[in-house]
Amino acid sequence: MSDLVREPHLYVGGRWIAGGGDDCEVENPATEEPAGVVTQASSAVVNLAVASANAAFDGWATTPATERAAALRRLHDVITERADRFAELITLEQGSPPPVARKLHVDTPLAVLARTADALDEFEFRRELGNSVILREPVGVVAAITPWNLPLHQIIVKVAPALAAGCTVVLKPAALTPLTAFELMRAFDAAGFPAGTINLVTGSGRDVGDQLTRSASVDHVSFTGSTPVGAQVAAAAAETIKGVTLELGGKSASVVLSDVDDALLAKAVKVTVANCYLNGGQTCTALSRLIVPADRLQQVEELASAASAKYVPGERLGPLISAGQRKEVESFRTDEARAITGPAELPERGYYVQPTVYSGVDPDSRLAQEEVFGPVLAILAAESDDEAISIANNSRYGLGGALWTGDPDHALDHAARIRTGQVDVNAAPFNPRAPFGGYKASGVGREIGDYGIEDVLEIKAVQL
Repeated sequence: MSDLVREPHLYVGGRWIAGGGDDCEVENPATEEPAGVVTQASSAVVNLAVASANAAFDGWATTPATERAAALRRLHDVITERADRFAELITLEQGSPPPVARKLHVDTPLAVLARTADALDEFEFRRELGNSVILREPVGVVAAITPWNLPLHQIIVKVAPALAAGCTVVLKPAALTPLTAFELMRAFDAAGFPAGTINLVTGSGRDVGDQLTRSASVDHVSFTGSTPVGAQVAAAAAETIKGVTLELGGKSASVVLSDVDDALLAKAVKVTVANCYLNGGQTCTALSRLIVPADRLQQVEELASAASAKYVPGERLGPLISAGQRKEVESFRTDEARAITGPAELPERGYYVQPTVYSGVDPDSRLAQEEVFGPVLAILAAESDDEAISIANNSRYGLGGALWTGDPDHALDHAARIRTGQVDVNAAPFNPRAPFGGYKASGVGREIGDYGIEDVLEIKAVQL
């Protein structure tokens, strides 16, 4: 992987064609050295990709669901065969340590892809309601605009449900991490997807992303990124009255209730630190706030400090994606709360930062309110369980969260009070078929599985 990865062509209409735009260099954030060079799409090629998706739509939409599910399973098999290559590319362009690149970045989307095919097998595209037949039909062409933090996963959670629904897709991956998307197009090709069902265009969000969003020939836009940019996407999409799926920012809370015993408390702290630091802290669902009973704060601080010390930059902890992102994360350093972690030695090269845990954080402070997108954890103390949940809900975001309780019989009651799109109780495992999305400023719509399919369908009532 020492040589530059060169991608001089884009995948449009089932063929590899010239991009028509300038070349763009891809940087390895762990070394600050060039990792690849990819072509960018011209405006004409973007239009061609949209036209190809439209041309393929009728054929794909009328393909039996069983055949679409079979195609997704073939894709799963191809990615599985090439999993090591995908992991290598992710490490190269995103900086993720190899074990994380494989488990988080490749194995997780593979599970989502498999469960999406299962969901399609069971999905009801028609049902009767009185003298009506209710039909669920694919919306048309979906533009998928994906971020840099999870280069394969964020594509799969958008593209797989859209294709399952019978939609065709134009994909624009993040400019910082496009290499994985090119490899994925080769996997689609090997899996035998019809020409035009999936198309790849590259470029900036300001140019290519905006063109896709405003295009009258695109029927739905699925975007993952920051909340401010998501608002711009929604406004641009409204010009042509198209639907949007927006998966945006988060400031997720890990809420520890007063009934936990010492063993569960230790697990809660360990899991929260691991989740906050996962992918260098660059996940939208990062548990970046740890809310604990005030009378156990000292115990929590000791546990958190010990857990944090295991994340060595350059080993277990990867770099941030860019110099700009490193500067943004470092801007959250503060004297208004107590840092309970010591300095860690950073590699000489790469966009690494100090993993840090702060305690005594004010719930209304910037550190507690804004998304850091780096390995920085805020510990907040609550005098009661009610106050803990109130602090958790004191956020403009509502994407993810965790709940820790010694009373599983009442866990659902507590989880229902947390205003987020998903809550994990006592480290329950990720469900690759459950809906994913947020409340409030964290977004609109849902991805993954049955709900991801439903998100890109139109509903028609036929009276008989």
